Amino acid sequence: MFSYIWPVALVVISTVLYQICAKSLPDSVAPMASLTVTYLVGAAVSAVMYFLLGGRDLLQEYQKLNWVSFATGILILGLEIGSIYTYKAGWQVSTAYLVHSAIIAVVLLGVGYLAYHEALTWSKLLGAAVIMIGLVLINK
Repeated sequence: MFSYIWPVALVVISTVLYQICAKSLPDSVAPMASLTVTYLVGAAVSAVMYFLLGGRDLLQEYQKLNWVSFATGILILGLEIGSIYTYKAGWQVSTAYLVHSAIIAVVLLGVGYLAYHEALTWSKLLGAAVIMIGLVLINK
């Protein structure tokens, strides 16, 4: 059971703390300068964790990579830039994440159906409708 729950808990805790950090970035700091530090720290911690978790030859692992790792790096940067500029535009921390997460949930419902042939049930469609109604209510 723990192996099922801990990854979700990590995502939740990390996301909450990330949103607080993104909202707390001083206006005087250029977001791209901040992100260079963010990614240097992330790269260093990833390398250390690779070895702590039993990895032996990081360069050999790099040779196995395909386009996905590179695309993910670019896409994560898009998430970071979008979050930072969302707050710089004046969004509140209590609503910004809810809004884009709700939209993402609805879009991924379609992606799951079209690209991965996941079931599109009435309960999922009703859930998407509730999400959209929630978006209207949150933004009033």
